Amino acid sequence: MSKVFTGLAVSVDGYISGKRHEGADEFGSGLGDAPTLFDWYFDGDTPSEVFDGFKLSDQSARFFDSIASRIGAIVVGRTTYEHSSRFGGGSPHPAAPMVLLSHRPVPEAGDRQTVITTGVEDAITAAREIAGNKDVGLMGGGLVSSALAAGLVDEVILHQVPILLGGGRRFFHELPEHVELRLLRAIPAPGVTHLHYGVGR
Repeated sequence: MSKVFTGLAVSVDGYISGKRHEGADEFGSGLGDAPTLFDWYFDGDTPSEVFDGFKLSDQSARFFDSIASRIGAIVVGRTTYEHSSRFGGGSPHPAAPMVLLSHRPVPEAGDRQTVITTGVEDAITAAREIAGNKDVGLMGGGLVSSALAAGLVDEVILHQVPILLGGGRRFFHELPEHVELRLLRAIPAPGVTHLHYGVGR
């Protein structure tokens, strides 16, 4: 069976975006005061073979592309969807269709976007069907926390950037119990350390 995993850039203190600028709207404020979380996408000399325009360090490119090439479908939470300008009607992944988990209708959804309103289990089931023999990626702190609580996540990948943001939007939300992780790989690279964990059952 295909695996379900999440991978996202995160600060050392656990934030996936910084504080919003004063007067900024909740949606459309992007990374707030923390654009440095994704500098490693563009600060190298090795082009990504999956994402056009990404030029990473050699260490990051090898790890990032190996993970990105596994994805056959990606599940996104509604907050991430709105913060990302609805991905322009497409998907955050250049080759993998998107499944959007939302608790309310999404009339503006694009052709590459499948909307599921009946919970995280159904969203991941739909993504598995789309992905075929490839894996399912998860994107969004609330979504990932719900999937972890339901025992649906196989791997957690943190692209940890060496910065303490001191505030912003946290990656992990409150969980009902401890989730044991086992370190599979730790790859230091310029501007980021890639931490690849398996989730205990």
